[in-house]
Amino acid sequence: MDAEQQAGRVDVVRWSEDGEERSALWRSESGARPPKRVVAADDRMTADAAYKLACEGTALLWRGDYHGARQLLAALGRRVDRKPPKMGATPSESFHLHRQALSRRARVLGMLLVPLETSPDGSRTVPLRRAPEVAEACAGAYGEPGAYAEHGEPGRYAEQGTSVTLVSLRELQGVLGAHEWRRKGVPVEALGGEHVHPYHGVFSPVRGEYIDLVAHTPLPQGRGGPLVAFDIGTGTGVLAVVLARREGGRVGRVVATDLGERALACARENVRRLGAEATVDVVRADLFPAPEAGRADLVVCNPPWLPAKPTSVLEQAVYDPGSRMLRGFLDGLAARLAPGGEGWLILSDLAEHLGLRARDELLGWIGDAGLEVAGRHDARPRHGRATDPAAPLHAARAAETTSLWRLASKS
Repeated sequence: MDAEQQAGRVDVVRWSEDGEERSALWRSESGARPPKRVVAADDRMTADAAYKLACEGTALLWRGDYHGARQLLAALGRRVDRKPPKMGATPSESFHLHRQALSRRARVLGMLLVPLETSPDGSRTVPLRRAPEVAEACAGAYGEPGAYAEHGEPGRYAEQGTSVTLVSLRELQGVLGAHEWRRKGVPVEALGGEHVHPYHGVFSPVRGEYIDLVAHTPLPQGRGGPLVAFDIGTGTGVLAVVLARREGGRVGRVVATDLGERALACARENVRRLGAEATVDVVRADLFPAPEAGRADLVVCNPPWLPAKPTSVLEQAVYDPGSRMLRGFLDGLAARLAPGGEGWLILSDLAEHLGLRARDELLGWIGDAGLEVAGRHDARPRHGRATDPAAPLHAARAAETTSLWRLASKS
């Protein structure tokens, strides 16, 4: 089972309500296990009582007004946040304590559940008063209705032929928010303000500094004629399109790879929207494309920046356990570079400021892979947490630099 399947796994939840045994499917994009205890809740339940139950591991299945559920979720968040996060003796300890606090927060807030009904015609609704339309957003995040029917059984309290899935309200809000990102798109300055449309679970290109580095770093000379480029771990496909639009059409072909089906579909849609289909070919691969693609004049990779274990599919673009993708890129790069070619590694040094990886360790991996540093271009982050003293891990974020490392095969 790959990461996306694991994140979208579906089990069955069973509980008692109004003297009747009931069941429904369980859906969690974060891969959370179904709750062992479920009680019905509505607008009569106080926030303190709900918080106590959630902290004890009892899930609350909301039966009241949808906006009442949103208000309760906000109240639970305020109660979780009353206890200030602990700080460690070192940046590394502070990072791990911060992640533990985030995990606990997600666990408590994830205990507030709402039902999601799928009718015989395939439409999805939240059967609560004043609930929003969710059909399109859920289709984008979960796939078409019926794709997971073999994993469970229909809820016994639903109408004939209607299946019920329980999801956390917090996750559903994330799904709805991601749908708005996908619908409206994210403007990219390096593409003249045109929009990239991220899918749910695919890293959104909101940090423009790494895109600008790829847009403005001088291209290698290559072998003469249009350059061949690989974009490793393409995600939304934004870097592949930026390469395809480099000055004078110098990049004549881009092979963009990814392993996730959502990312592949997302990249293909963005490549089509942005008119780069003649140059960019999106293919499924774990890092490098098949040997038949040959060698490239330029290989670009923007791997996850922090060597830690992701806790959900949404974190996979940020956390890279054991620096697997980073090291895999470095170890395979020399064999896929054409003579005179370059590998562009786009990497933040946040891991160094957090004590998770040393600069000498990175340089050692580069050398061990038969590579040398031909140059480096730096950019300062422009996101709000880099300048907000109240942001978690502010000292490390304030010192962060994003770099494009120009790597070449050792002569």
